[in-house]
Amino acid sequence: MDLPSIRQEREKWMTWKNIAPLREAIQLLPNVNATLIQGDTVTLRSDESVDIVELEKTARLMMPWRKGPFDLFGLFIDTEWKSDQKYNFLRPHFNLQGKKVADIGCNNGYYMFRFLEDSPAKVVGFDPSALFKSQFDLINHFVKSDIVYELLGVEHLPFYEEKFDVIFCLGVLYHRSDPVAMLKALYAGLESGGELYLDTFIIEGEEPYALCPSGSYSKITNVYFVPTLTALKNWCIRAGFKTFEILGSVVTTSDEQRKTNWIESQSLEDFLDPIDSSKTVEGYPAPVRGYVRLKKG
Repeated sequence: MDLPSIRQEREKWMTWKNIAPLREAIQLLPNVNATLIQGDTVTLRSDESVDIVELEKTARLMMPWRKGPFDLFGLFIDTEWKSDQKYNFLRPHFNLQGKKVADIGCNNGYYMFRFLEDSPAKVVGFDPSALFKSQFDLINHFVKSDIVYELLGVEHLPFYEEKFDVIFCLGVLYHRSDPVAMLKALYAGLESGGELYLDTFIIEGEEPYALCPSGSYSKITNVYFVPTLTALKNWCIRAGFKTFEILGSVVTTSDEQRKTNWIESQSLEDFLDPIDSSKTVEGYPAPVRGYVRLKKG
């Protein structure tokens, strides 16, 4: 199936029984002139009146809210992840001005809205989730940005009609059963000389080894491989990348990921051993994220 056909098929997802009410609610949102205020919280303000009670009803239809936070005209959406921490960690390492940028696994678009402060030439998000697309559309209804949201996955990147100067792929690699194939797809989506910013779970060690969870990792069933940085580097070399720059590693804590009333589900405190927080409930090393910058030769 070609990309136009895939797009057409994916658009049908927006009419699914459980998604259709969200789409209808977005259509009823007021048209106001809003200003996007950049900062750790993606903030919208307007001189026009906005019914916060009705706006909250619409936003809560779209739970869970994972990435953020957002402040919509005084309505604070306290998302599970304080995504500003990851963004601020990476921010000193990139400049997006005038560049074509893609965010793979873009969720509700929090990072893409933050990217706008750099005045990129274009921003495109890839994520097949109709729910997250609806969250994005709620925000973008007011922002009215030119961000393109594609209901596509990383596997479609090599066939996409554009190549990108910069790609962000944050927290996706460990969800793929073939990480080298995914890295090859990311490589194919870059312009020559383009940069990839990648973060993934890692384990300590100097040898090129990877943890292979038997059933789940930190209660996440679709985590397949958790590599050492050496193993991750070898995967990236096999995918074609010529440079591998380690930007750092960060232990995930409850200051960054925690349960809020915008998710109504478990979070990090439920995923760790209640006696020894250095381990997951399965007994594996607790989540640590490695951040790297890769360049296409």
